[in-house]
Amino acid sequence: MTKPSARVEAVQAPIIPIIGDLIRQHPGTLSLGQGVVSYGPPPEALAQAATFHQNPGVHLYQSVQGIPLLVDAIAQKLRAENQLSFSRDQIMVTAGGNMAFMNAVLAILDPGDEVILQTPYYFNHEMAVRLANGQPVCIPTDQQYQLQLDQIEAAITDRTRAIVTVSPNNPSGAVYSAADLQAVNKLCLEHNLYHISDETYEYFTYDGVEHLSPGRFDPQQTHTISLFTLSKAYGFASWRIGYMVIPYHLQEALQKIQDTLLICPPVVSQYAAVGALQVGRKYCHEHLATLTEKRNLVQKALQPLERVFVPASSGAFYVLIKVDTDLPDRVLVEQLIRENGVAVIPGSAFGMESGCYLRIAYGALDKATLSEGLNRLVEGLMGIDSN
Repeated sequence: MTKPSARVEAVQAPIIPIIGDLIRQHPGTLSLGQGVVSYGPPPEALAQAATFHQNPGVHLYQSVQGIPLLVDAIAQKLRAENQLSFSRDQIMVTAGGNMAFMNAVLAILDPGDEVILQTPYYFNHEMAVRLANGQPVCIPTDQQYQLQLDQIEAAITDRTRAIVTVSPNNPSGAVYSAADLQAVNKLCLEHNLYHISDETYEYFTYDGVEHLSPGRFDPQQTHTISLFTLSKAYGFASWRIGYMVIPYHLQEALQKIQDTLLICPPVVSQYAAVGALQVGRKYCHEHLATLTEKRNLVQKALQPLERVFVPASSGAFYVLIKVDTDLPDRVLVEQLIRENGVAVIPGSAFGMESGCYLRIAYGALDKATLSEGLNRLVEGLMGIDSN
């Protein structure tokens, strides 16, 4: 019988649609699952999209790299905010941040090559490595989800091609220190590896913690692949616009990949992105106070629970908790939906196989709805049978 390839069969099923299906089976469930913000794009982005039809040429295929207006806006942002040095040709606009990562691994991996991920990892990264016929090598972070540099270095082999960092982190909310990011970047230089730096949540930091782009430690951008997106900061999730800064020697390879996959990102979305970048990071920062209040609601609700470990979370809009129970995390997640009407994401989707971990996302709901969702979650966690 015909069947999917063994490569695809080895990839885990995407967890968000699975949880979404469970939610639909139990109407009234409040979701603390999906990682999005509660606000939409700035008016300036929608205004730019509205002018899209005025130039009949935009209905033709556009540059694989991205439309010039957007590439120029990205270049200005990267130099001013991220302190990156690069040539304009090292920027590539993609259909979201996930595509940027997929482009990267397709460009650098041969079958069987290894990519070092930090556990907990972002599940789509692990999936992408497997889809590219690569082998994820998963290195645990410490109890506060910070990097363990000695273990990362010990995991490097002659098949290693890249080390991935995600800071601020999905799913933990951890922000890696500048010293640790610099150390990873130096390891990559010394071992002739790529440092793939996912900076999706660059604007989402709290408590005076600051985000830093590790590409700053690679002035010629010879081994750093930096990934960004508008999906979170600008409420752009469905518009699918991300971008990447790449070593110049990967330019031709990435053009081949992007031209094969989609030719160019949707041009109407690129126009909207120009408008968003004209507003800039202040648009996200206007919402940070509310997100901080939401994070505090999560911590206040969960800290008193004796059987729940709530680590520090200084970035993104996630908290990854550990529950003292013998229940498998997916069993607990289904129980919380079925019996308590609240959804979270199981930690096993992020590689947390030992113990029961749950990711709580607090960005999508208003404070009143979040509070109700947390009440349901606390009630469910307090009702777990002791084993």
